[in-house]
Amino acid sequence: MRKLINSTYVTLDGVIENPMWTSPYFDEEAMGLAGEQTDEADAMLMGRATYDGMSVAWPSMDESDPNTGAAYFNNVKKYVASTTLTNPTWRNTEVLQGDLVEAVTALKAREGKNIIQYGFGSVTAQLINAGLVDEVRFWIHPVLEGAANLTAPLTDFKASFDLVDTRVHKSGVIVASYRPKTTA
Repeated sequence: MRKLINSTYVTLDGVIENPMWTSPYFDEEAMGLAGEQTDEADAMLMGRATYDGMSVAWPSMDESDPNTGAAYFNNVKKYVASTTLTNPTWRNTEVLQGDLVEAVTALKAREGKNIIQYGFGSVTAQLINAGLVDEVRFWIHPVLEGAANLTAPLTDFKASFDLVDTRVHKSGVIVASYRPKTTA
């Protein structure tokens, strides 16, 4: 079965939205780890807010420059969890139909590499509660943004995790990887 890996950039004060603050920290170490993640994934899963942000940014980036990641993001198979998006314009994007848990269970059962998910919101919370997220990677950046710390508050969501890996980059970025604990 394929793994679903969530990878989320976050500041010290918990901001994940509009991660332009990652740019100064996206050095060779970060590029290496980001490249490992995309090399190991042949599909990407997004909620609507993440889709709206990424589908505007990535298509305008230079796909011929391997340092941008644009060739991967523009061409990888993308799945969007949305009840309102009907005609996605970003190349190779499919809107998941029906029940989210059933749709992602079916995606994970297909042959292939990992499924990567960026951002952390209600879609991730639902999938963690359903036992479908195999690992979360928080890229903690040494930045304070002073903004709202989640795109949408997750008021009824609680979860515990086991630490599976920690990488400390020279830039000060800490990538903490966790496996959700099962509630059974």
